[in-house]
Amino acid sequence: MPSDTSAPTAPATTSYRALLRNGEFAGLYASFTLMVAASTLSGFALGTLVNHQTGSPFLTAVSMYGATFATVFGALTLMSVADGRRPRRTIVALQCVSLVGVAAQAIPGLPLAARFALLLVLGFFQSLGTGTRMGLLAEVVPTSTYALARSLMNITSGGMAITGYAIGTMLLRYLSPQGIVIVAAVLTGLGLVVVATTVREHSIRPTRRPGLRQTWTTNIALFSQSGQRALLLNLWVPNGLIVGCEALFISYDPDHAGALLAAGSAGMLLGDLTVGRLLTADQRRRYAFALRLLLAAPYLLFAIHPPLAVVTAAVFVAGAGFAATLPLQEQLLALTPDPVRGQVQGVESAGRMTWQGIGAAIAGGIAQHLGPGTAITAIAAVSVAITVASRPFVVRARAVSVESAGA
Repeated sequence: MPSDTSAPTAPATTSYRALLRNGEFAGLYASFTLMVAASTLSGFALGTLVNHQTGSPFLTAVSMYGATFATVFGALTLMSVADGRRPRRTIVALQCVSLVGVAAQAIPGLPLAARFALLLVLGFFQSLGTGTRMGLLAEVVPTSTYALARSLMNITSGGMAITGYAIGTMLLRYLSPQGIVIVAAVLTGLGLVVVATTVREHSIRPTRRPGLRQTWTTNIALFSQSGQRALLLNLWVPNGLIVGCEALFISYDPDHAGALLAAGSAGMLLGDLTVGRLLTADQRRRYAFALRLLLAAPYLLFAIHPPLAVVTAAVFVAGAGFAATLPLQEQLLALTPDPVRGQVQGVESAGRMTWQGIGAAIAGGIAQHLGPGTAITAIAAVSVAITVASRPFVVRARAVSVESAGA
């Protein structure tokens, strides 16, 4: 049955500064920041490398988000390790694997097939690391500040993406794409050191052995509930399709792709800051549907091929719509039993990442035949349609989560 302590209260009761005074959260946050910066740089560098080598919108899009394809395998097989008794050891081991994988991408002359294979391996292990990190987050901060903590991490993700794309564009003047990947590997190593020295083990976790059977048992229970299914659908599919739109920026306008990517990240930063810091839990739930529409609607402007300034503004506004994940994540947490929080959040994150890869592949495939602008418009229209069609199911899930919180 759902935990009776999972309902977040208004975020006005604390601040980001107060959160960062928690040493373990500060360590998780700093490590997360470094990993996002590394991922942004390596993805941008690899996308640029593949675009130069192939000129293919499909392969360029997949190279930027290819690691997300493998996250679904983590969710289906070993995600129960996210709720294991030694989460610190798990995170350290998984980040060691990430370090090796990122560094390997810097090998000169590495065949594209090998690069894509590395992306899949990285995606698998990164999904397990994300589940473990999110499970720890729910333990190291009070439940009432969980949404605020996720908001800060989302803001940081947007901020580091802006910085990463800007720095990546600048570094391309002086370094090869492989050189930028080396910088990303250094940042990954720093993230590993930070998490290893700041996070402690948590002995309050259940004694059950993680593995394939435990993973499937929890997943079956998760997907058997209509409320959770509706929330996961809305966390995964509309977002993933819009990330597919973003994956076409390099093909749409190679000279200004960095600016477009940064604009989307800036919008995401502003949206998460506003929704996570300034709105109450009730207000977040009330505006969730409008935010999900905002995520996709501005991309419909690509149908008329507007000037760069208009395109950049539209991408910025749409980026704010990513903040819709916060109220949906709150509702999912309210419906999740405490012993499997890590796995459920890991499944949510892995599914969202996987759909980013699917969205990139779909977008690249359509753009291969119809062109990037037309593909972006079509995918945005599908995202809007899914959001509207699934709204009644999300409303029902919201009612169930409110009842669970008041139980």
